[in-house]
Amino acid sequence: MQKFKGVFREGVRERNIGYSDYQMHRQCSLYFGVMNKTKKVKVGRGKNAILKDEKIYIENAETEKLNLDSLKHYKNLMTKPSKIKFRDYQKKIIVQGSELLILNNFLYLTMEVRTGKTLTSLGIAQLLNSKNVLFVTKKRAISSIENDFTLLRPDFDLTVINYESLHKVEDVGVFDLVVCDEAHCMGAFPKPNRNSRYIKEVIKHNPYVILLSGTPTPESYSQMYHQVWGIKNNPFKEYSNFYKFAKRFIKLSQLKINGMMINTYKDGLIDILSEMNKYTISYTQKEAGFKVDTKEHILNVRMKDKTYDIAKRLKKDLVIEGKEETILADTSVKLMMKLHQIYSGTIKFESGKSMIIDLSKAEFINDNFYDKKIGIFYKFKQELAAIKEVYKDNICTDLDTFENTDKSIALQIISGREGISLKQAEALVYYNIDFSATSYWQSRDRMTTKERLKSDVYWIFSEGGMEKDIYKAVIKKKDYTINHFKKNYAIY
Repeated sequence: MQKFKGVFREGVRERNIGYSDYQMHRQCSLYFGVMNKTKKVKVGRGKNAILKDEKIYIENAETEKLNLDSLKHYKNLMTKPSKIKFRDYQKKIIVQGSELLILNNFLYLTMEVRTGKTLTSLGIAQLLNSKNVLFVTKKRAISSIENDFTLLRPDFDLTVINYESLHKVEDVGVFDLVVCDEAHCMGAFPKPNRNSRYIKEVIKHNPYVILLSGTPTPESYSQMYHQVWGIKNNPFKEYSNFYKFAKRFIKLSQLKINGMMINTYKDGLIDILSEMNKYTISYTQKEAGFKVDTKEHILNVRMKDKTYDIAKRLKKDLVIEGKEETILADTSVKLMMKLHQIYSGTIKFESGKSMIIDLSKAEFINDNFYDKKIGIFYKFKQELAAIKEVYKDNICTDLDTFENTDKSIALQIISGREGISLKQAEALVYYNIDFSATSYWQSRDRMTTKERLKSDVYWIFSEGGMEKDIYKAVIKKKDYTINHFKKNYAIY
């Protein structure tokens, strides 16, 4: 958790909702002028009488100091303006968003990646004259939010925290606005996840709430319920739990898993979005004027013979016994995960330990991109170890180092796909591919800016591996599932 102080200080007149620094300075000037207005008063008698200026209004020393300090404060803000200039569409959304928040107490801001939804939400907080704002985000995004706050120089105080640390927030009642970044991460169903439960507790005192996401329902419309369930004025408030909500908004179906019929709630009706319309402002990259041409390149790497031998043996026997460790794939899910690891050169044993078995991918990336500042996405933890082993000191894992040095950066796909900018990268290189379509569409846009006209994305696939099959699914906005795997590998 990090706390940042705004430029507002005690002892000055509070900013009016919607007022700029100039408007506040003008108002303070008018007030100062009125309170210091004088009239001519005759003092003395006869020939000795003189005219003297006397204040019309009597004020105490405390009020006089308030007037003077307020005038100086807003003049100082005018002479040291924010280093951020909002784009025209952001200014429009800030006004519209503020109006919706005042009307409904919450707003869903669905602005596509790189259009500035974080900055826009801070602008809304400023326009609403917020005092204490809680910004909940992913851990990796905290530094970029801090940077936006510093450049904006708003009046309000800001507390930034990641979802996993929300339980550490003690006095939630001090926050008059709560911003939930990447709100789709609260969209688990049918049961709520930890993120949505924590947020429900944080907002129980009914502050303004802004939800942010470029992809609010990436996999199913059903994901909307638990994103908003803790908000008092939400369109589904009459449904006390997900199952009651499902009777109205979800087409129930069943799947056969391990011989049992299981209810699935994935087929949410589009009516869910219709109910959200009056709370939502959407904006696309196309509307913002983005013209980036993203080119994807698939590069195949021949792995070592032993890698293919291990994969072949595991597919046949479903278990490999070593002297100290065991690789077990006694279910289809385990086999899918193990093969996905092996084909990219790593393996996780039954003991929980992991091992690098093949550096071919890491060496290929280093050989072909050694002279470029790139962003590398990996899936499994041990893949990072492989990258570090090859790249040595030329790789980093934090944004500050990446932005201030010539080093490339390595990020786990799930944590790196949201809330960060890799605009300094010359290219994105995928060491491996994730099963999630959300990971694909969000991570590949990390370099995108309005000013960038071309982006190159490179996928490093092992020859004969399963990455290409996963790729075919996610580019169609479909997650790669166990059913895909069974079909691809004729497993029944």
